[in-house]
Amino acid sequence: METLTSLDHLPWDALADRLDRDGFATTAPLLTPDQCRRVIDLFDDDTAFRSTVDMARLSFGAGRYRYFADPLPALVRELRTRLYPPLAAIANRWAGLLGEDPFPEDHAGLVAACAAAGQHRPTPLLLRYGPAGYNCLHQDVYGDLTFPLQVLVMLNTPDVDFTGGESVFVEQRPRQQSRAMVARPGLGEAVVFPVRHRPKQGARGHHRVQMRHGVSAVHSGERHVLGVIFHDAR
Repeated sequence: METLTSLDHLPWDALADRLDRDGFATTAPLLTPDQCRRVIDLFDDDTAFRSTVDMARLSFGAGRYRYFADPLPALVRELRTRLYPPLAAIANRWAGLLGEDPFPEDHAGLVAACAAAGQHRPTPLLLRYGPAGYNCLHQDVYGDLTFPLQVLVMLNTPDVDFTGGESVFVEQRPRQQSRAMVARPGLGEAVVFPVRHRPKQGARGHHRVQMRHGVSAVHSGERHVLGVIFHDAR
């Protein structure tokens, strides 16, 4: 089995601080250029996926994404299982601040909890955008049990393979105007961000702020992204 040594020394304290401060955090490259290409090449392999979504047909945007079938490709499986424990530590700290239930410490425990809630389908996905492709603001909630953090991995080189196509995050602040943020990860880099809400310190303690994410229009070329969502779907 291929081992991702890039996961061994991620600065989790710094990433957690960035998530608390800004609502998202960008990592150093997790995948090599060759690994990125191999994941992109999977997009046209129908046997690797359980379903395909045409975003334009559903008014979600313009582009296509495909949900991986079980068993997940080795690289995707390793990202999902090895990124989960440090993210669970952040998620459980957030849960404590917001008075929510904690999450299992390992991914096998989360999968078992999802199955008990009737959520059995894997949710990692591969997205492809061409010129004029975009993704409307949304939240990736697939059932009653939602793990609060997810990861995207950029599989192309911005401004070389494509132009435009920034990752957009919008924080909906109570009784204030919403705040928009933009991330431009490089080849193989990942962005960690909330699925639907995060805690924020206020005058009366921590409260939930809603988060949505999307993709601005691609101007030229093709943009491929691997989405690593940790909870399963109904």
